[in-house]
Amino acid sequence: MSVFLIPDALAGERIDITAARVTGHSRSRIEDLIEAAGVMLDGVVVVKPSQRVQGGEMLELVSEPRPQDVTVRPRVAEGMGITHEDADIVVVDKPAGVAAHPSLGWDGSSVTEHLAAAGIRISTSGAAERQGVVSRLDVGTSGLMVVAKSEKAYTVLKQAFRDKTVDKTYLALIQGHPDPFTGTIEAPIARHPGAQWKMAIVEGGRASVTHYDTVEAHRAATLVEVKLETGRTHQIRVHMAAIGHPCCGDPLYGCDPVLAATLGLERQWLHAAGLGFTHPGSGEWVNFTSTPPADLVHALEIVRSD
Repeated sequence: MSVFLIPDALAGERIDITAARVTGHSRSRIEDLIEAAGVMLDGVVVVKPSQRVQGGEMLELVSEPRPQDVTVRPRVAEGMGITHEDADIVVVDKPAGVAAHPSLGWDGSSVTEHLAAAGIRISTSGAAERQGVVSRLDVGTSGLMVVAKSEKAYTVLKQAFRDKTVDKTYLALIQGHPDPFTGTIEAPIARHPGAQWKMAIVEGGRASVTHYDTVEAHRAATLVEVKLETGRTHQIRVHMAAIGHPCCGDPLYGCDPVLAATLGLERQWLHAAGLGFTHPGSGEWVNFTSTPPADLVHALEIVRSD
């Protein structure tokens, strides 16, 4: 059994949508669990996916997905872009709603499955379901991600990420105005003690360093450029929330749902805009860039016009 706290920001939302966002499971998986009486809210079994939450309740998943082999099934991920491909690497421009690789409880598309469908062979290093994957992006985060094609590339790139020699640049639209406008957040991150699919600043957690710089400041939100020294799960989302400025559209970490609705956001405003590293084959430094997709551009335009 897994237990999660429903954020107050999700008050009034349907339980199936809420549970999917809080736990990381797909909505269809949550609906299956509800049908099997496997979802409880404050100790009461949920019987309808349309039931509304009030915020602050304890969500329990009584029946988790049974262990099984996770396999890569070739299937196209709509909106996926190939930014660069050579004998050693493939750089993809991942849309939101696509996972880096398949996993238990996730029935949506993934980067590795898309590459398989496109006939792009990748490294066989790593766990079976995430072979070739040297770093990941959250399902709800769009942007650049590199996958190794050769075994040498996998080894070299994994070490580069460990050595923090990869230049990772993100754009994030955060609520309010950070003080100072340019700064560094240094705080350890680990699993949230009360929520399996959430991260938090925890004493004794893994060292995490985030640098940010203001690009545009507007009345309701600020566009910042973020550079990561480390690559912890949800790092930007956790660190920005910790200083009181969560990413717009991110209810898991305390965003304003009214602002998110005004901006038309259905996911966090976070985009992996730049990726630079020493090419594992040529030894030359390479840089790749990506512009934010339409949903993020639309939200930014609304912020600018206010």
